[in-house]
Amino acid sequence: MTNEPIRDEPSLFDALHEDENAVVRALRAGARAESSDEEGTTALYLATVLDRPGAVRLLLAAGADPDRASGPEAGDLPLCGAACGGHTEVVRALLSAGARPDLREEFGFTALRWAVGLGHAPTVEALLAGGADPLLPGPEGEPMLVLAARRGSARTVRALLAHGAGAIPGQADVVARALAEALRLAALDPERELLGRLEEAYGPGLDAVVRREGRDGEETVTVELLRDGVPSAGADQHTGHAEIAALLHGLTPGAPPTAPG
Repeated sequence: MTNEPIRDEPSLFDALHEDENAVVRALRAGARAESSDEEGTTALYLATVLDRPGAVRLLLAAGADPDRASGPEAGDLPLCGAACGGHTEVVRALLSAGARPDLREEFGFTALRWAVGLGHAPTVEALLAGGADPLLPGPEGEPMLVLAARRGSARTVRALLAHGAGAIPGQADVVARALAEALRLAALDPERELLGRLEEAYGPGLDAVVRREGRDGEETVTVELLRDGVPSAGADQHTGHAEIAALLHGLTPGAPPTAPG
């Protein structure tokens, strides 16, 4: 049975931490592409979260099911694992092998929900090109366009709009909500906003460090709380809220002026 936990073929899992040649050797030695370890983690899922596109393609070619759930409760999907990490090439490989883009994993998350919420714009673009539905809400009913506006990734918002988000009847309220979020956050200091969220969750008084970096052509701000000089918690967001507000303003009749600056 291909779905039984593997106890005598550890070489495949070891190989995934090495290189593609090691994966080929393990498969040729008889390791099953559908192998899972004692905790229920599948070889394919491990390859996706490790961002090993070559190994993912090898496993898929050897018969691994791109939609097979992984983990102790079988709640983790390979496409969601790849999307969560922003592993765009892996996402493309899974979609090419027939992974269903809108399949929900445990707690109702889809791959697009992960990618939009974390601001992985190239992954969002790949998922939409692969058939992901931009109008499918998240597990709490959150529209993807509103989530993208909150995140502050203008590139993600553009991708969603290009694939029909906000462009069909009944979406005017969603566009207005997304615009309101973009305007609200454009008026705030992102560092203070992120620090406030962290202090609300972990309490005030901890030291914090702030980083600003370019990622996928957009700026990202990260705030980390330090405990004894070691990062203990963090939060990040993009800084494209003003640009998003300008993008959405023309789609919202009677909208208020866009954020200054």
